[in-house]
Amino acid sequence: MIRVAVVGMGNIGNTHARCYRQNSKCIVSAVCDVVKERADKAGQEFQCRAFYNVQDMIVAGGIDAASVATAGYENGGDHYDPTMHLLRAGIPVLGEKPISNDLGRASEMVGYANERRIAYAINLNHRFTPSARRAKEWLDSGRCGELNMINMTLWINNPNESSAHFHIRALHPHSLDVMRYFGGGVEKVHAFFKKGAGRTIWSNVQINLLFANGVLGHLVGSYDGGGPGHQWGLEECQLIGQSGRIIIGNACETLCFQARNGIETEQFHHLGGMKTFAETFQSRIDAWISDLINHTAPNEIDGKARDALDAQRIIEAAIESWENDTVINV
Repeated sequence: MIRVAVVGMGNIGNTHARCYRQNSKCIVSAVCDVVKERADKAGQEFQCRAFYNVQDMIVAGGIDAASVATAGYENGGDHYDPTMHLLRAGIPVLGEKPISNDLGRASEMVGYANERRIAYAINLNHRFTPSARRAKEWLDSGRCGELNMINMTLWINNPNESSAHFHIRALHPHSLDVMRYFGGGVEKVHAFFKKGAGRTIWSNVQINLLFANGVLGHLVGSYDGGGPGHQWGLEECQLIGQSGRIIIGNACETLCFQARNGIETEQFHHLGGMKTFAETFQSRIDAWISDLINHTAPNEIDGKARDALDAQRIIEAAIESWENDTVINV
């Protein structure tokens, strides 16, 4: 039985804790939040010890792994301190995205975990769906032929504003990770940004990518998209190959294969019984617990922290591209 702690008991932290509770191979043994009322409330709900700082929680012991779901500046500013405290104690960490929008701090966390061979992963849950898994199998088996392009759209209604690049830094670790999951490493980035009506932040972005293997990528992202009832759709990934095309709709809701030279289409709705995006959290948490139980090598963990760091590097390259009106080598 894996004893898990959750640090940061906001909405996402409580989601992590509920997912751990649903997994029969682990137990929530501690929760932690600097806001006493949040920690106490979570402690009561999950029937575990409540702490108000990470150091006290570590000293108390009884923890085999932890989630870090703190927020902070640009949704990732508070991850560094609790993550480093846990890693220095030798405790495996599943962090929230973005890993950190300070690339120096992100690199330090990843480097320390790698040096100490401690499992460190990030909640890149968009790749943990039956649709994404099946699409990857199709690609790897050559069903699409040589991959030529990856087109990704991710847009939601989000009126929140903070820093100028809050949108791309807070939302698109997900979309860029999905693109890297299918396409591999990225070499070059060229981006354009636009502020929506009445906005003070860059709430819309289009990014062109050149992958190391020659595949072309295009990302369309927005905090000004997505209508009521999601009739516009929220997320779509198209994998366009020499022999066929794969389309994933809303992360897990639809999966379609279309042959290039033929009229037949293979289509799935809610593959694997996954109905909504909310269920991707359970899928991701279950994979994390499985990696811990199976003693998966830290550098082989699916959705490892290095993947999140690579996505953040693309984000910073996109910002640099826009600010300098040029193509950036990643």
